[in-house]
Amino acid sequence: MQPSVKIFTGNSNPELAEKIARRYGNGLNGLGKVKIQKFSDGEIQPVFLESIRGDYVFLVQGTSAPSDNLMELLLMIDAAKRASAGYITAVIPYFGYARQDRKDKPRVAIGSKLVANLLVAAGANRVITMDLHAPQIQGFFDIPVDHLDSSAIFIPYIEQLKLENLTFASPDVGSTNRVREVASYFNAEMVICDKHRKRANEIASMVVIGDVKDRDIVLIDDICDTAGTLSKAANLLKEKGARSVRAFCTHPVFSGKAYENIENSVLEEIVVCDTIPLKQHSPKIKVITVAELFAVAIRNMHENKSITSLFIHSQRRGD
Repeated sequence: MQPSVKIFTGNSNPELAEKIARRYGNGLNGLGKVKIQKFSDGEIQPVFLESIRGDYVFLVQGTSAPSDNLMELLLMIDAAKRASAGYITAVIPYFGYARQDRKDKPRVAIGSKLVANLLVAAGANRVITMDLHAPQIQGFFDIPVDHLDSSAIFIPYIEQLKLENLTFASPDVGSTNRVREVASYFNAEMVICDKHRKRANEIASMVVIGDVKDRDIVLIDDICDTAGTLSKAANLLKEKGARSVRAFCTHPVFSGKAYENIENSVLEEIVVCDTIPLKQHSPKIKVITVAELFAVAIRNMHENKSITSLFIHSQRRGD
């Protein structure tokens, strides 16, 4: 008999975890029971309240701030291993510390490699995540990584907008490959906003490479932190003659003055995924759930099926 699937979550994004469990179906009665205890000094102790011996255990837990979210995940993995779970998969909708993927200056940590090491050391057998800041982070793991792509969700939304003169824009050089893939799906043009930073979260200058006059611009990025880059890029594109500017961003980190920056920008809307819960709402922010995508990935993984069908961005319109 095939082992049972059980889905658990910590405190990082319980609403998304509940949606994933509901959409998974296959007789699964919602989320499994786990209690995240905290001692008075803040120490965390997860306790599984049901047997998971021999089961396929999926732990849905993003590693966005605070760092307690990462610690919860590590301790849940360890608890599941010690409870004799058959196979442990860390389902990480947002993989924190992914921006620390290399030594870009002397004497700095490579945070994403450290987190990968911690997950493997804790006892994870597999990781499912979405839109890593740098796809090559998959190579930091010595276990399988299923790397989902938000374009499977964003593309249908963009199609129903029916924009007349669609052009895609990369808010920085680092997002060029991501944007080029989506632009090629639509057989559309793309432009690049080249930025120069003085320090983290502070842009010194930005220029637009390409023609945007009378175009309907769609900016695409993986992370929106303070929204400073997206707002500045949108304003600059508008100054250069763009007819409309909207943004699609997978992970709504939204720290600092992010909500203020979005409200004060010329962006018509910013479409994000629910990989991180929003701290507040805005009429300019639209949230699309990733629950179905993760539920299908979990089902296919458990049934040893391919997940290639989830990557519609690799198919060209009309093919």
